[in-house]
Amino acid sequence: MRALTDLVQRHKRGEGVGIYSLCSAHPRVIEAAMHEARVRETPLLIEATCNQVNQFGGYTGMTPADFRVFVHAIADRIGLTRERVWLGGDHLGPNVWQKEPAAAAMAKADVLVEQYVSAGFRKIHLDCSMACADDPTPVPEATIAARAARLAQVAESAWQRAGGEAPVYVIGTEVPVPGGAAEELAQLTVTSPESVELTIETHRRAFVAAGLEAAWSRVIALVVQPGVEFDLHKVVDYRPDKARALTASLARHPQFVFEAHSTDYQTPENLEALVRDHFAILKVGPGATFALRETLWALAAIESEMPGIAQPSGLREVTLRVMRENPAQWRGHYHDAANESLDLAYSLSDRIRYYWPHPEVVRACDRLLENLRRQPAPLTLVSQYLPRQYAAIRSHEIEPGVDALLQDGVAESIRPYLRACGA
Repeated sequence: MRALTDLVQRHKRGEGVGIYSLCSAHPRVIEAAMHEARVRETPLLIEATCNQVNQFGGYTGMTPADFRVFVHAIADRIGLTRERVWLGGDHLGPNVWQKEPAAAAMAKADVLVEQYVSAGFRKIHLDCSMACADDPTPVPEATIAARAARLAQVAESAWQRAGGEAPVYVIGTEVPVPGGAAEELAQLTVTSPESVELTIETHRRAFVAAGLEAAWSRVIALVVQPGVEFDLHKVVDYRPDKARALTASLARHPQFVFEAHSTDYQTPENLEALVRDHFAILKVGPGATFALRETLWALAAIESEMPGIAQPSGLREVTLRVMRENPAQWRGHYHDAANESLDLAYSLSDRIRYYWPHPEVVRACDRLLENLRRQPAPLTLVSQYLPRQYAAIRSHEIEPGVDALLQDGVAESIRPYLRACGA
């Protein structure tokens, strides 16, 4: 990942550059991001998370090798060269197996990391911050660092067998919960400079003790809490004044930038401020699939208003019914029975993203798009339900077809990241 290392070094030299990381396995989201990357001639960093993609298939049913083939097939269809598609692994560690004893969970994490690196993933986020079944809470920093070094050793061995460019690493112990907070947020504590120093030094010692000095030279970023997060219906905005001491602490570490998780739903101005303040890697996931859901809901509303459609998709009704019949992916996240319907359909945590691959939802989505391909929506209804896309059609920026409407609706969530990162 020399290109990513070069970008980090450019940022450290004072250039206002960064990169966003797309954490999504939805083909429409990936396609929209690839279209933007092709048009703007930028690289695209796509990261799979440990619960999406793992040796057992994750919730997508894909192993790391499957995911690489899946992403490259979309790139080939879009016309984005594979060299500009960078693959990363997010939250790689024992997260999926927290309910198991540490020995068993870490053994599975070893396999997870080995498969990611062997499949060509070269940006590796080592996340051992969570407690396993027999761990104390919180897990001691030294234990977290030793486990990260263990996984780095696995990654280095897998890379040496597979060949290609050397992997780069991201570390950090103050890691936000993947997918946003399940509880209502009151306030966030920004990572302290003292925590930064402790995390970096503890990990450096663990890497050196494991004989991983070369791998340590390729640790490019530290995950910290800059004071950004979202819960079910609220966004905590970035406040540069509250993060001033944190951002200043990075001056002592020339090889590091910060990686910011849970940046979904931040304003364009906040994203630009984050990059300026050395959060040069910005993660987005639910925010992109939330935009996908918004656009599909609007298209389904358009379909419902159009006369002459013999078999309407009922996409919204089908999706919500499937969610209620299969609650495993949202039951632990939505706790207020009075707001359950609201949360299912509109929550910022976007648990709907787990249900798009369900066969009934796939069929309904395909029917919606096919109905609107055969009978294109009149611009009056586009104006009613997708006013930003209506304006783009009228100014000849996009075509009026349903596929262009969906692609542009998703891309709206991505473009602020591109602008913030200097694209």
